[in-house]
Amino acid sequence: MSTDRLPPLNALRAFEVAARLQSFSKAAEELAVTPGAISQQIRLLEDHIGQALFERQGRVMVLTEAGLAGAELASEAFARLSDTVRAMRSPTQRRSLTVSVAPSFAGKWLAPRLFRFQELYPDIEVWISADRERVDLSGGAADLGIRYGPGGDASLSEQRLLTEEVLPVCSPQLLGDGSAVRTPADLVRQTLLHDASPESDVDGADWASWFRARGVRGGRAEGGVRFNQSALVIDAAVAGRGVALAKRALAQNDLAAGRLVALFADGTVPLRSAYHIVTARNRPLDLHAQRFIDWLVAEAHDHEHSLDEL
Repeated sequence: MSTDRLPPLNALRAFEVAARLQSFSKAAEELAVTPGAISQQIRLLEDHIGQALFERQGRVMVLTEAGLAGAELASEAFARLSDTVRAMRSPTQRRSLTVSVAPSFAGKWLAPRLFRFQELYPDIEVWISADRERVDLSGGAADLGIRYGPGGDASLSEQRLLTEEVLPVCSPQLLGDGSAVRTPADLVRQTLLHDASPESDVDGADWASWFRARGVRGGRAEGGVRFNQSALVIDAAVAGRGVALAKRALAQNDLAAGRLVALFADGTVPLRSAYHIVTARNRPLDLHAQRFIDWLVAEAHDHEHSLDEL
């Protein structure tokens, strides 16, 4: 046995896959070889290190103590090798993509989903620029953007991504047994959390208009706490600090996870504005940006489908 020379890479790979899948036959399927070839490669590795890596228990092969000691390290090693190959690829194969997004949408909707794009396209490095101010896409400040508003900017190519609505939400702990909040009028005795972000001014959907539409008079619609970012309103509601009139798309993850509850079945207010994917008309759209746009549209479709099932 040599302690200086590494074993054949194919033997290590066969061991890593067989250990991870706990099956010689499944390892053979993944590597597109026969189970006999897997057995042969593992025997080569065992001969090299002088230790048995698998032992038969009944009709199955299980890892020995030596096999258990090496299995996780082998998986980590092959993951590092994959990273090495990606790092050595040419700039034409590895490219960064800059996406300009409002901070709240970036944090509440986009970031939790972004890993799925990375799994599909590991060679595209995505830079999410959380911008409160709209950047100059025509000047190349970003490859594309996601903006909330009515649309209609003639200098940009626009594609609607998501519609939006607002609804009253609070933490389950604040709601308690529900006796304190049974009707919209009961909300005037709660701390109201206000979305004072620039995007909220577009539609004029605020607590005052929400109460008026439900015939509630004499309340403290202007009282409470104001936040200049939509995400902060939602976070405050999750923390039990009051009742928020929140954007559905941004609050949906917290609603689905039970960190927030919607207070009234008929409490939603559809908004005229929507989230749009925007690109500069004077700059050609490359393949990486188009792939990201296609992925965004698919994610938005899944999001709206999940709302239909509620």
